[in-house]
Amino acid sequence: MEHVAVSPWVALAYLVSGVLFILALRGLSSPATSRAGNRYGMIGMTIAVATTLLTHEIASLPEILVALAIGGGIGFVIARKIAMTDMPQLVAAFHSLVGLAAVLVGLAAYLNPGAFGIMLPDGQINPVSRIELGLGIAIGAITFSGSVIAFLKLAGKMSGSPILLPGRHVLNLGTLIAIVGLVAYFTQDQSAWVIATITVLSFIIGFLLIIPIGGADMPVVVSMLNSYSGWAAAAMGFTLHNTAMIVTGALVGSSGAILSYIMCKAMNRGFLAVIAGGFGAEAAAGGGAAKEQRPWKRGSAEDAAYMMKEAENVIIIPGYGMAVSQAQHALREMGDVLKKEGVNVKYAIHPVAGRMPGHMNVLLAEANVPYDEVFELEDINSEFAQADVAFIIGANDVVNPAAKTDKSSPIYGMPVFDVDKAKTIFFVKRSMGGVGYAGVDNDVFYMDQTMMLLADAKKMVEDIVKALQH
Repeated sequence: MEHVAVSPWVALAYLVSGVLFILALRGLSSPATSRAGNRYGMIGMTIAVATTLLTHEIASLPEILVALAIGGGIGFVIARKIAMTDMPQLVAAFHSLVGLAAVLVGLAAYLNPGAFGIMLPDGQINPVSRIELGLGIAIGAITFSGSVIAFLKLAGKMSGSPILLPGRHVLNLGTLIAIVGLVAYFTQDQSAWVIATITVLSFIIGFLLIIPIGGADMPVVVSMLNSYSGWAAAAMGFTLHNTAMIVTGALVGSSGAILSYIMCKAMNRGFLAVIAGGFGAEAAAGGGAAKEQRPWKRGSAEDAAYMMKEAENVIIIPGYGMAVSQAQHALREMGDVLKKEGVNVKYAIHPVAGRMPGHMNVLLAEANVPYDEVFELEDINSEFAQADVAFIIGANDVVNPAAKTDKSSPIYGMPVFDVDKAKTIFFVKRSMGGVGYAGVDNDVFYMDQTMMLLADAKKMVEDIVKALQH
């Protein structure tokens, strides 16, 4: 790949694309501006790709067009067919492709350094470029294999429970140290066995890092892998001498890291604790013995319809159960009917509800729930004391008061919604057997003001809507 000297016009084009990427991130920070953010990102990427194609001898035009047609066609079909409930695993799959692309580019640069402009006159690869290559391949391989495991967990093709290998901490730390050591050694010896070992060990550690992480930590995992994919792209940007790729990768990497921090804070979890994995494993193994002995009240769709119709303030708390049953459209219809009856309806979204950051926001937006009715935890938590009804649909850990009262609980210290302060609670879940991904029983089930609505979430909400309309 012959690198052409960067002209002022090329630098300007990359600068414009970089600014558009920043505007895209800014737009994606709010549901109300997310469509504009997506447009900025698409325009920025079009400029960056077009500029790169015009200034680099990559391949012939027919080859480029065929590649674009294949990739674009696959993306178009996936975008048209994918259900919103499958978005978390789709994101994980896309992360894996970014990681694999970084590995392939790095290996191509190693095998043909002259074409990438990283070869010295003596035929050796520039030592600085070797570091870039090693890190890019390592991060890309970790991203790929880690994302594959995340995809399998999110898609239900692999258990979402933590898989705890004996001596995993020593094994993981030793493997990471070996990778860093080999990258350093690669600057002195560019033998094929070095880069091959870095690649294999990185694929292995990506697998080992994600299998012990349970479903409760999946929002952090998705944002973490997003960050990894960004840093892999940035490292390859240095290898390719491509400013736009460096800027884009750094933006994705840093924003993903910040989002991971926000997710960890929302769960009262340390980032290293998430990487160590095993969240809720002990509770999941031993919990549930006392549940059947505790009294609870079962409600009906008619009960919920009557109480909410008479209420002044209703707060709806959606969770992953809503996504699984695809109840978001029925839920929006229920909210519309209640509003026509003069009820003040609000939606409360926890930062880690669902399987990826913003999962609930996306589903509610798909159902055309007005943005001004959707509130984050810190903005609405104080309102539960004035709420007549808290309607929990498919959420569990994010409303569990054990996070505030039980120091022995694995979720202790995690900020949760104060649903226990509401006058009446309706809790929609399939059965009393489920205890959430943290594996912890929920005292809300057994409170005096709680009525359990045990059914498929979508069917239950549809039945409530019918009862409201009679």
